[in-house]
Amino acid sequence: MKKVLVILGLCLLIGYFIFAAFFFGDKPQEEICNQFEIVTIDDSLRNFVELAELEKEVDEKGLNPYGKQLKDINLYAISQTISDNPMVKSAKVFITNKGGIRAEVLPRQPILRVMLDDGTSYYIDSDTQKMPLSKKIIMYLPVVTGIISEDYPVQELCDFAQYLKNNDFWNAQIEQIHILPNKDVELVPRVGNHKISFGSLEHFEDKLNRLFTFYHKGLQDIGWNRYSVINLKYDKQIVCTKR
Repeated sequence: MKKVLVILGLCLLIGYFIFAAFFFGDKPQEEICNQFEIVTIDDSLRNFVELAELEKEVDEKGLNPYGKQLKDINLYAISQTISDNPMVKSAKVFITNKGGIRAEVLPRQPILRVMLDDGTSYYIDSDTQKMPLSKKIIMYLPVVTGIISEDYPVQELCDFAQYLKNNDFWNAQIEQIHILPNKDVELVPRVGNHKISFGSLEHFEDKLNRLFTFYHKGLQDIGWNRYSVINLKYDKQIVCTKR
């Protein structure tokens, strides 16, 4: 008897799922889309993407869902159109429980600004991809100058920039990263009239730790403008050139 009740219960449960899939799955598709909204899901970057521009791009492709039956709306095409914007990293588009369409946008996050000798300027984002400057806001980021060849290890540069960004002191102190022809790096600080000869970006944490110690134990007494160059290229050493 107990086995019969279990089987009967399972049959009723399966029947309910089939009914729900048929009734609740098909019925909303006949509804008309009553709202289309695009929002950012990262508040720290919400001003970086022009949401009105994204909606305009959707409109221009004839994909605006407002007023259309839900079954006729191509969610994938809307998502792709939004994701094609160079300021957007990803977009998730779905039907809301109120019969609207909502697009949740994750903006790309610039961590460096590149300024080339020919006047070209662009951002590099956290995924090492190039992206155009924002028309809406100015991002205060470390500026990269010099020579960035096709084979330059951009990932190392981005890892370095991310480290600076996550450290309050270095985020405030390092203003410019200059790439030399041999791929060595020079840093230009905001405080102190000196250049930092950094060498390669290998072991950058150790080099910055040495520099931090030197700043706080060496330059505090003699002044931040005593030296013209602070050289960190040599292992476990700091070599300074007097002004």
